[in-house]
Amino acid sequence: MTPTLGAIYHTMSPFIWKISGDFGIRWYGFAYILAFAASYFILIRLARAGRSVLPEARVLDCLLTLVMGVLIGGRIGYCVFYEPTILTSFSTSFPFWGLFRLTQGGMSFHGGLLGVMFATWYICKIQKSPEGLPSSRMSPLALFDSLALCTPIGLFLGRIANFINGELLGKIVAPAGQPAPWWAVKFPHELTSGQELSLTETQTAQLRALVETQSIATDTSINMAADRLVQRVLSGDTALAAKLEPFISARHPSQLYEAIGEGLLVGIIVWIIFLFRPRPGVVGCVFMMSYALTRFASEFWRLPDSQLVNQHILGLSRGQLFSSFMFLLGAVVLAFQFKKPATAQIIPSPPVS
Repeated sequence: MTPTLGAIYHTMSPFIWKISGDFGIRWYGFAYILAFAASYFILIRLARAGRSVLPEARVLDCLLTLVMGVLIGGRIGYCVFYEPTILTSFSTSFPFWGLFRLTQGGMSFHGGLLGVMFATWYICKIQKSPEGLPSSRMSPLALFDSLALCTPIGLFLGRIANFINGELLGKIVAPAGQPAPWWAVKFPHELTSGQELSLTETQTAQLRALVETQSIATDTSINMAADRLVQRVLSGDTALAAKLEPFISARHPSQLYEAIGEGLLVGIIVWIIFLFRPRPGVVGCVFMMSYALTRFASEFWRLPDSQLVNQHILGLSRGQLFSSFMFLLGAVVLAFQFKKPATAQIIPSPPVS
């Protein structure tokens, strides 16, 4: 990132190590690995402290099931909720189906949450332990409590990766060429994001001339040249970056807002609740409700996905709408839990021989 007189100019590469072309180790994938590793150690510590229904011997195999729930639910959720055309997108090159092409679109948190809920139920009601012991004595709500303690870490890391990738752009604070506050960020990615640019006619003509310097004979649209320009800037071409900077708007770093809200703030809340040893389901419900509130708030500074035909439903963005349902679900389950007689939070698990 490069500081300018009025804002931060974002020129970070999405790759930790670019091997060839579009193949390499990305910050986004690395964030997922760190999140799952952190979840493993948290679940191990909770099991050793007797604060989880999940015994230590079962942490790894259950975590693998949960990882599959996150990935499958998150990917399908994105395609269904945000870009259904991906499900009918096929090509002759690997991975052939748009669903598996993770660089085309991304992941949905709400879809991932549904995947985790299903995986939690599966672990507690169907899946057997490596020793062949049944899981029926494990409470899905109590297990979800443990997972709620891990999730804010993944949310924080994921939003930081979103920021590095220059995706999920925030609303414009200052148009290109206008003074901007020091905390605003200029993302070159806006050229290829599909979001509307805030440029005068003169700036539009000058930008087009700059983009056309990257055109090649095989290009079928100006967008291909724009993508090539952005990739060169993110790959470290400082001279080209300097030419592009005057045409980039300053925006809210909404990804960082979400990292602070959904990651740090929600994490602090659920861990404080956990310290009071509440009945099963309370930590998980508080997580759902607090996440929903912080996500609802952050959406006021984040732009809806550009490919959506109806970007708002009943005056709400998709994220706000889904978060509203999430809040209501958490509140209803929480109310039912408090109507039940108080029970111990830790439900004994089958002994491991």
